[in-house]
Amino acid sequence: MKIAIVTGANRGLGRNAALALARQGVDLIITYRSNAAEADAVVQEVAALGRTAVALRLDMGASAGFADDVRRVLKETWDRDTFDHLVNNAGVGIHSSFADTTEEVFDELMAVHFKGVFFLTQALLPVIADGGRILNVSSGLARFAGPGYAAYGAMKGAVEVLTRYLAKELGPRGITVNTIAPGPIETDFGGGVVRDNADVNAALASQIALGRVGVPDDIGGVVASLLSDDNAWITGQRIEASGGMLL
Repeated sequence: MKIAIVTGANRGLGRNAALALARQGVDLIITYRSNAAEADAVVQEVAALGRTAVALRLDMGASAGFADDVRRVLKETWDRDTFDHLVNNAGVGIHSSFADTTEEVFDELMAVHFKGVFFLTQALLPVIADGGRILNVSSGLARFAGPGYAAYGAMKGAVEVLTRYLAKELGPRGITVNTIAPGPIETDFGGGVVRDNADVNAALASQIALGRVGVPDDIGGVVASLLSDDNAWITGQRIEASGGMLL
């Protein structure tokens, strides 16, 4: 039996990934920043699939002590000392042109999307089982440019470089580290603009080979697949799941 930690799993892509993993027989620790009710609902959905989930509050910008919480939950819930998979998914979407991006906005994005990923993963290294999996969530915006996302895209690019370094350093432990880079997805991320603004949705769809923007179900299965034993020989890679955007 495998145990996965999925950050930011109370909604959107994180929730979908957690449920896809549960369908594959994986138990879960899911994290949320502020909406405990949403997280509890995901725990119940996982239970309905016959698996066990525990929700923990986590602020990616202040993750000190989280590894101790994980150790406690692993022991109390599963009588385990380690978990198997880490999905660094938690994120915030802030649309701001390069010229208008303040240090406050930059620091908030950095805390969640890069510094948080770096130090949370570092803190959890002693608790990740040898032969485990780490999957970092990036964005298509690290490959192509979208006005208003200079800071966000740059930090996702940093995560992709970090992924390769982690794959190199953790390889001796049999731990694979990869990046998944979704394209535009209909969620509430970034204020739900892709989901709720028909003009934006159509404009993005026109740039995608498969002719539409994505939905969460397009991503959860990819996450579960990349963490499965079938993909144990893939590491240090960036896998874009965008329907073929801007090919």
